[in-house]
Amino acid sequence: MNSKEFKNIFNSVAREYGFEKAFGGWFKESQECILVLDLQKSNYSDYYYLNIKIFVQGAFGNHYVKSKYLVKNDTGDVFRRQPKEFSDVLNFEDIQMTDDERISETKKMFSEFMVPFVNKALSRSGIKGLANEGKIALLDAVKNELDKMK
Repeated sequence: MNSKEFKNIFNSVAREYGFEKAFGGWFKESQECILVLDLQKSNYSDYYYLNIKIFVQGAFGNHYVKSKYLVKNDTGDVFRRQPKEFSDVLNFEDIQMTDDERISETKKMFSEFMVPFVNKALSRSGIKGLANEGKIALLDAVKNELDKMK
C-alpha cells in the first residue's frame, strides 16, 4: 500500500467512526466544539502527520463552521498530533507493514485513541479534563477563555 492508497483507507475508517469528510479533512462536531482531522504530508519523507484540531464555539468571540480554512490554515484553539505509538502507521518510508497490518493499526488508532479522545474533546469540560490528564496542553489564553465560558 502506498501513501495515497492509505488516505482512502483512512477515509473509510474515519467514516466508520462517524467523521464527515469535507474540504480535505475529517470533521466531528457538537454544539460546543468542532474537531478536525488533517493528514499532513511531510516535506522530507514519505510520512504523514495527523493534525488534530479543536475549535471551541464562542471562544474569543468566534463561531466556527466547517471550512477549508479550518483544515489547512489554522491550528485551532487546541492542537495535538497522533500518539507516538501510532506513528508507524503513518510512516511509509521507514516502516514496512502489510496492507492488512496497516489497516488493522489504523482501526486500532481510532478505537483505542481517537474515539475516547474525541468523546471528551467535543465539550469544554472534556477539554479541561484532557488537559488535567496531560493528554493535551492548553495555552494560558485558551484556559482562561474556557474558564470564562462556564
